[in-house]
Amino acid sequence: MKIDTAIAIFIARGMVFMQLRHLGTNTKQDGSPKLYSSDEERRYVVQGWRTDEPRQIEIPHPLLGFLEPDTCLGARLHDTGHGTFLLTGEPLTDSEALEQLRIPAHETAVIVDIGEEQRPDAVPA
Repeated sequence: MKIDTAIAIFIARGMVFMQLRHLGTNTKQDGSPKLYSSDEERRYVVQGWRTDEPRQIEIPHPLLGFLEPDTCLGARLHDTGHGTFLLTGEPLTDSEALEQLRIPAHETAVIVDIGEEQRPDAVPA
């Protein structure tokens, strides 16, 4: 898994700035959907296709391959049955942040907690 650490974006959330690290992109055309992490807040910012629900985006299955090791999205995913998941999170609404991320009009981004992977086959430490 390749992690692109060269991209850092600062997003204003109230009076706090969140530094994002680009983890990966799964694209066919315009360079998105994308996955970012914020080390300060232990959250993922996930860019995906808009849905009818403002708190929900659609993302391709392969985008999850860019998650940091031993982590998961701290939110439920709903498999659409056609190679994508529906993901619900906190909408990224800051207009400056959306502009910095260069999100196309047919996409948006949500913020979700970084979960800790807990596998049923894990050996207790």
